[in-house]
Amino acid sequence: MSIRRAAGERGLSLVEQIVFIVVVAVAVAGVLAALNLATRASADPMIQKQALAVAEALLEEVQLQPFTYCDPDDAQAATAESATVGAAGCAATVEAIGPEGETRTVSPLYDNVNDYQATAGGLVLTGISDINGTAIPGLENYTATITVAAQALDTVAALDADMRPQSLLISVRVTGPGNVDVLLHGYRTRYAPNALP
Repeated sequence: MSIRRAAGERGLSLVEQIVFIVVVAVAVAGVLAALNLATRASADPMIQKQALAVAEALLEEVQLQPFTYCDPDDAQAATAESATVGAAGCAATVEAIGPEGETRTVSPLYDNVNDYQATAGGLVLTGISDINGTAIPGLENYTATITVAAQALDTVAALDADMRPQSLLISVRVTGPGNVDVLLHGYRTRYAPNALP
């Protein structure tokens, strides 16, 4: 009994099969090389998450500070209705962008959102520490920069009639190992008792 093949029907020769295997092997090698390069160039997900957590914590720290006409240590900080020294304003210390002798970690501590604009370039933290100045293990290779600037927010103007900030843009940039870079923005507006006009 013999098996006959229909006209035009034939199998692959050994040479064709070897050529197919070589072509597939080269394609797979190319794909694996591209994946290896992409993996090597991408940031470690743990470093990215850590940088994001640091940025969120610092942004929250700044946003939780008071935002008043007067320095919060001023006797009339809670009731001042303008950024002047006098009856309706501050008793002695009008709050300005930048610290009034305070620091982030050594008493007297920052006590107002404005204080975090420590220099023209903002507050730069090399190695992350908590608000008490205690270095946080594992974050020695991270750097954070915090800037605070007057900026309008929707219908809230950046400056009030006295040309004092009433809406602030807070920017926190954290840089970590492997050139990981995270940038977060938040806003803070002045509210009661120092209400917006």
